[in-house]
Amino acid sequence: MVIDPQHTYVHLADDGKAHQVSGDSFWQLPPEAFDSFGKGWLVSEFLFTEDWPTWEMHPQGEEFVYLLSGAVELLLDRGNEVETILLNGSGAVVVPRGVWHTAKVRVPSRMLHVTRGEGTENRPV
Repeated sequence: MVIDPQHTYVHLADDGKAHQVSGDSFWQLPPEAFDSFGKGWLVSEFLFTEDWPTWEMHPQGEEFVYLLSGAVELLLDRGNEVETILLNGSGAVVVPRGVWHTAKVRVPSRMLHVTRGEGTENRPV
């Protein structure tokens, strides 16, 4: 079966199983339903045409961010400085655990994300 990660996320559970989750309904789940996704890795793809509206931080694991196409500036808040990483065309970054990050979209971009969802926090840009 072919999976389109823009519409179907894949949860890689700690027990080695992979579960498909509808991307459309994922973000509508009640908070308690997210508990089952927090103990594994979530693989998802997004098309971005605008800057991210929030910073996010993953306290339980690093995040693999892979630019498939387009151009973005990935911003990492290192506490006393903000590091800017330019991704253009293709490339990947591993965002360290606990580091706040956001992106400024320079060209409409497709990005693949792999991260642990447990405890993810957001704050306004």
